[in-house]
Amino acid sequence: MASDFLSIIHPSDPNQRGEGGSDGRTLPILPVRDTVLFPHAVLPLTVGRESSIQLIQSLGEDKAIVVVAQRDARMDSPQPADLYAYGTVATIHKVVKMPNQSLFVFTEGTERVKLGEFSQIEPFMVARVEAVEEVQAAKGPELEALERNVSTGFQQIVAASPTLSDELQAIATQILESGDSGRLVDFISSSLPFLSTTDKQELLETPDVKSRLQRINKHLVKELEVQQLRNKIQSEVQDSVQQSQRDYYLREQLKAIQKELGEMDEGQKDIEELRQKIEAAGMPEETKKEALKELNRLSRMSPMAADYSLTRNYIEWLAVLPWATSTGGEVDIPKAKEILDEDHYDLKKVKDRILDYLSVRRLKPDMKGPILCFVGPPGVGKTSLGRSIARSLGRKFQRISLGGMHDEAEIRGHRRTYIGALPGQIIQNLRRAGANDPVFMLDEIDKLGRDFRGDPSSALLETLDPEQNNSFRDNYLDQPFDLSKVLFICTANMLDPIPEPLRDRMEIIELQGYTEEEKRHIAFRYLIPRQIKENGIKPEDIEFPEDAVSYIVRHYTREAGVRKLEQLIGTVCRKQARRIAEGNTDKIVITREIIHQFLGGIKVHVDTEIAERTSRAGVAVGLAWTPAGGDILFIEANRMKGKGGFTMTGQIGEVMQESMQAALTWVRSNAKSVGLEEDFTKDVDIHIHVPAGAIPKDGPSAGVTMATALVSLLTDTRVHPLTAMTGEITLSGNVLPVGGIKEKFLAAKRAGVKHVILPAENRQSVEEDLTPEQIDGVTIHYASRIEDVLAIALPTSTTEQASDDKVREEVLQHADA
Repeated sequence: MASDFLSIIHPSDPNQRGEGGSDGRTLPILPVRDTVLFPHAVLPLTVGRESSIQLIQSLGEDKAIVVVAQRDARMDSPQPADLYAYGTVATIHKVVKMPNQSLFVFTEGTERVKLGEFSQIEPFMVARVEAVEEVQAAKGPELEALERNVSTGFQQIVAASPTLSDELQAIATQILESGDSGRLVDFISSSLPFLSTTDKQELLETPDVKSRLQRINKHLVKELEVQQLRNKIQSEVQDSVQQSQRDYYLREQLKAIQKELGEMDEGQKDIEELRQKIEAAGMPEETKKEALKELNRLSRMSPMAADYSLTRNYIEWLAVLPWATSTGGEVDIPKAKEILDEDHYDLKKVKDRILDYLSVRRLKPDMKGPILCFVGPPGVGKTSLGRSIARSLGRKFQRISLGGMHDEAEIRGHRRTYIGALPGQIIQNLRRAGANDPVFMLDEIDKLGRDFRGDPSSALLETLDPEQNNSFRDNYLDQPFDLSKVLFICTANMLDPIPEPLRDRMEIIELQGYTEEEKRHIAFRYLIPRQIKENGIKPEDIEFPEDAVSYIVRHYTREAGVRKLEQLIGTVCRKQARRIAEGNTDKIVITREIIHQFLGGIKVHVDTEIAERTSRAGVAVGLAWTPAGGDILFIEANRMKGKGGFTMTGQIGEVMQESMQAALTWVRSNAKSVGLEEDFTKDVDIHIHVPAGAIPKDGPSAGVTMATALVSLLTDTRVHPLTAMTGEITLSGNVLPVGGIKEKFLAAKRAGVKHVILPAENRQSVEEDLTPEQIDGVTIHYASRIEDVLAIALPTSTTEQASDDKVREEVLQHADA
């Protein structure tokens, strides 16, 4: 666009013209048709005559010209006699070259002048001009009344006219307040479109301000009467002709005129484009019928109508949805298996269930099977499994995070009666995917909220029900959309918060977590290459030996997944990136010393913590399940002189308190069998504490641990080091099965436990959920009675106690090394 500008001129300073204004100046004359320029008015002019173009192009630094109206607008080559005797000196501010070689000139009038002798006719006219001084009227009530009449009449005309801007009223008021009557008349004269060229020229040629006010007042009064009469006629016509007939008549006329001209207005083009989109969308017949009905309604609306944009948005949503667009082809099971193995290490059982599910999809593409739901702690790969499934099927992948969602309208959308209404997240993501069969991941479905705005989990029932989602109806669209081709996958950390009706529609696939060996493989296969790439360094700049990765896993993380591990690897990579940025380009081999330097001291004391804590009697190690995976739990018991009191602390829930009472009752009822006096509680108070008191803890699976801690305390016998246990107890001493065996076992292994005591009835869970590689290095003991637990957990001879002391010493020495 910059090449189109011939010049950009700043307004000239009137103070630089010298005394006498423009008297005696010789200036070029620009004839104009049907146009009168007034002083202080800004007027754009289209210059097309050859002589006028030469005039504009010949101007030097002085950009002053005289704009004069022609007496006869039809003359193409006017002579001096064809021009009015009065004109206006104008300053040219900007000249724009148009594509048809004409010029678009922005001019500003400065003063009235009278034309004198012409000194040049060709190629353009030049004449001597003489300034016309205004004759100011004496201030008085008559002049003030006249000014106010003129200003009021002008404001009424502007208010009633649809073509005049309301800003003109404010400008006129400002000029009136400034007291410049002559400028007020000039401004109103230049702003009124109904004044003829002759009328405007008469006003320009009248130097007496009072006379100009009287003239313009007559014109304003006349125009106000015409407006009133026109409004009266229009009102009578509207009463006699129905609005619909009038609209139809005018519309048909407009169509006929545009057809003859071979053109179409923007509104009709828009309507036609929407009609083509509707035809090409492949929507069901009933939906198409509704869309065309709304489109016809839109075509009859004025673009200024309040409902125009709302209706148009609704039609656009209907037209752009992928009603009949699919991306996925036939399910290739070998390819799916290859991609799952490539993207995820191990998870054999999970992958098998996914491949079973996809195999049924291959044999029966229209299957109405359950919705997959991956349940497991954070960082175990639930979301990335969904991405891998989408890649193996060749489908688009869309994800919605449901965590903290409270509003049902986020799922179903808002009704169109609401301001700013939109479809729900389901429909919005289908539009983004551009296909009706994406892999749709609903993340954190266990964290859905619920309040006065509705229950999103209930809204998901229809979405995730294979028997209903073939006609999912969004509140905004109010048309059924087939979701049966969408492969929905949900993720959750816990099953308990998910409502039972919603859980009933899902096929639960659990991901429990990884062992240290599995984390090491995942780190070398995925995490380290990814973090090296994301932090801008090269593989040859850094080396992670196996023992370094194992050290980070064992001493800096205690998680079921690998998210924290990846963060720590990323921290190490960023430290190396900083070294390189500072000029040290040497390759770095990660050692324990470097890990301490980059990550700080050891964060997690695993096996050493257990060895140290169990070095006194009354401490036992339990196993707990948490939404983030398994964890170890220390149970501490102590006694003091008293009268048989029993204290329980550690932010424990009611179920765990009941387990403590049951454990104490069993110990008291079996005092002789464990080597205690029957009335051992008469002179002592017993206190059981579960450390990390700020963290709420509850559940029955710590029952055997509490009983073991009590017997260890009362018999002054220390529990075997590196031993952990879980199980619920009864008053009669039976050990009942518990859940979360895999998570608890993996937590024990991460903590360096070598012996795990489990309920005998959980043997099948171990065989199903744990692989030989995961069990390797840990001895599992099964117990059906609390006596079995005590026999395994507590030493029975001085030889065993000495052996335990040696193990503790070796562990602590190894930690120091």
